[in-house]
Amino acid sequence: MNSKYLPLLATILIFILAYIACVTQYPNMLSTRVAGNLLTDNAFLGIAAVGMTFVIISGGIDLSIGSIIAFTGVFLAVILRDTAIHPLIAFVLALVITTIFGAGMGAIIHYLSMPPFIVTLAGMFLARGFAFVLSIDSIPIEHDFYSQLNDLYWLMPGGGRLTLIGGLMLLVFAAGIVLAQRTRFGANVYALGGGAQTAVLMGVPVGKTTIQIYALSGFLAGLSGIVFSIYTSAGYSLATVGVELDAIAAVVIGGTLLTGGAG
Repeated sequence: MNSKYLPLLATILIFILAYIACVTQYPNMLSTRVAGNLLTDNAFLGIAAVGMTFVIISGGIDLSIGSIIAFTGVFLAVILRDTAIHPLIAFVLALVITTIFGAGMGAIIHYLSMPPFIVTLAGMFLARGFAFVLSIDSIPIEHDFYSQLNDLYWLMPGGGRLTLIGGLMLLVFAAGIVLAQRTRFGANVYALGGGAQTAVLMGVPVGKTTIQIYALSGFLAGLSGIVFSIYTSAGYSLATVGVELDAIAAVVIGGTLLTGGAG
């Protein structure tokens, strides 16, 4: 057996054993209703964790994603309340902003040779501060388009509902697997996690890859913020405090090494 897959297999085994233990106590855990609710309730976290996975594999860390999620929610709530912009356009604007924000952190990390911990910690305070500048209050999102999105679901056997945001999380998982395992970018991320100097000797464009990694993390944090705003139908500057730690835990439990280079 390839040792590369041992962490993944161990994770799957532990998950199965834990799920069996839950089922013995709560038989309804096997129902599709519970599965659908779990996917819906954790969709925003799962999407953010995919971006964090690439960051950690590269040997970095991103502490800003919780604040970016909150900023995205407040940004959407304010722009939909105060303008006539369609939510889809607002979604695109939010993703552009969060992607540029992530790319900026990646550029600072590479070109100024600063530790990712320090840069993304500053990014965490900055993004949260921007959210507070927009509003300190919880703002409800009452647009009809949001109601339509919440009404979209696939009825699974057994009565469970796979909602739009739950399905989106699964699509992001699939895209992340393909990106990590089947693309040049994915190979560069793993090489960078094995050591920057080694990656340079291998011909990996370290600067470009670093910026792309944090841009991807920013993009997925923004997407997570959109999903969270759909889930809660509100934007709040104090939302998702500490979610970056939940995402890191999810990444590690999923079999990615905190030291980078494997996962």
